[in-house]
Amino acid sequence: MEASPPPGCPLAEDSFTRLSSQSNVYGLAALPEELPEGAGPPSPWGAEGGGPGGLLAATLKGKVLHFRYQDLRRKLRPVARELQFTYIPVDAEIVSIDTFNKSPPKRGLVVGITFIKDSGDKASPFLNIYCDYEPGSEYNLDSIAQSCLNLELQFTPFQLYHAEIQVAGQPETVFLLSGNDPAIHLYKENEELHQFEEQPVEDLFPELKELPSNVLWLDVFNIPDSGRRLTAFGCQSGYIRVAHVDPASREVLQTWSHLQDGPISKVLVFALPAPRCTDDSPAGTASTNGITSSCHPSYSILVTSTIELSVVYRNVLQNGLEDQLVLPASDQHDSVICALVTDVDFDREPEILLGTYGQELLCYKYVQPDGEFRLLWQRAFPSPLLSMRYVDLTCDGLCELAVVCLKGLHILQHSLTQTAQCLLERLRLKAASLAAQRNLRPPSPKGRDADGKERPKE
Repeated sequence: MEASPPPGCPLAEDSFTRLSSQSNVYGLAALPEELPEGAGPPSPWGAEGGGPGGLLAATLKGKVLHFRYQDLRRKLRPVARELQFTYIPVDAEIVSIDTFNKSPPKRGLVVGITFIKDSGDKASPFLNIYCDYEPGSEYNLDSIAQSCLNLELQFTPFQLYHAEIQVAGQPETVFLLSGNDPAIHLYKENEELHQFEEQPVEDLFPELKELPSNVLWLDVFNIPDSGRRLTAFGCQSGYIRVAHVDPASREVLQTWSHLQDGPISKVLVFALPAPRCTDDSPAGTASTNGITSSCHPSYSILVTSTIELSVVYRNVLQNGLEDQLVLPASDQHDSVICALVTDVDFDREPEILLGTYGQELLCYKYVQPDGEFRLLWQRAFPSPLLSMRYVDLTCDGLCELAVVCLKGLHILQHSLTQTAQCLLERLRLKAASLAAQRNLRPPSPKGRDADGKERPKE
C-alpha cells in the first residue's frame, strides 16, 4: 500500500538506510548515469540524472556507501553496499565527496574524495581522484574505486565541487576544492598523463582569487545561450560574493558582495520568472538549476545562514544584491544546514527546500504578483538534516528526494496517486486547448481541409 505523505507535502518516505557513522554537509553525491551518444541534456530542476547510477554517501569514519534501486524478483528494491575505495586509511575522516561524468566526447566517471588522516602529532589532508582509463571499465564503480590518484594537500579541505568550462572550444569538467588557506584550488585532467593536476584557479576562474575568508559553499551557473556565467560563494565569516563573468575573455564583468553576521551554509544560483511573466506565459525550456521561458527569467541567489534568516537576492544582473526577499520563519528551526532549488509540484516553477538542524524540511514557493516567498509546507525528520539531492533513482521519470540526516539516508518519493491526478489534469487541459484551437480556425475553402490540402474524393 502506498505511504501517505504529510499534509501539504507531496513526498512520502520510501526507505531508510542507517549509516555506520554520521555524515556531513559535503557527504552526499549523485552518480550520473552513462548517457548514450546523442542523448539529450540531463533532467531539469537540478535532477542530476542518477538513474541506475544511484548515490554515494560518505561517513566521517572513512566509509562510502553506494545506494541505488535494483530490480529483484521483478520488484524495485533499495540496495546499499559499502564500496572499497583504495588509499583511504582506516583512521581517515572523510570531509567531502563529488562525482561527474567527463564532458563529451570524453567518456568516464570521475569520483573525488577528500579526507584527513590522523598522523598522531598532526592531521594530514588528502584528495583522492578515482578514474579508470581501461576501455570498458570507465563506468564500473568497483574498477574505478581501485584506480586512484592520491594528492597530499597543504590545507584543510571543505567543499569539493565540479564545474563545466570551455577549453579551446571544447567542454571540460574540472574539480574546484575550497580550503582554509583561504583559497579555491582547481584540478584539471591531463589527458596525456591520464591524471588530474592542480592548475592556477585564476587562469579559468578569475573571480575566485583573493578570497577574504574560508569558502563554505560555491556555486557556478552557466547562463544558457549567453556564453557567460554567474559564480556565487559564501564564507565562514558571513561574506558573500557574486560575479558575472565572460569566460572566453576571462573578464569579470560585474561583481557584488555583502557581509552577513554569521557563517554562510549554502549559496545557490537559480532562475525565477521575470516579474512581468504571468501564468498564461508560454513555458520555455528547462535548465539545470531553474527555468527559462519566453519572457526571460531573472537570475537570483539563495543564501542560507547558520544564524540568520535565509534570503533570496532577486535579479542580480539588474539589481545586484539590493533586492532582498526574506524566507519567512526560516530561522525558527535552528540553523539551516542544506538547501535545494527544484520543482517538486510539477508546475514548471522552482520551489526552495531548506533542511535544518532542528529536524525540519521547509518548502517555499515564489508567489506572483506579490513577488514574495511563502512557506508552502514543512515536514519533520527524526534527526538533523545534513544534505539533500533530487534525483531519479528508479528510472521512472519521477525524481526522488534523498536526504542525509544525522542517523542515515532517507529516500522520499512522490505519491503516485497525486502524480497520476496531476498528469490527467494536464492532459485534460491540453485536450481542451487543442479543441479550442480547432474551433478558432477559419472555415476551409470548399474541397480542402483545414491545412489547405485537397480532400480525397468520395
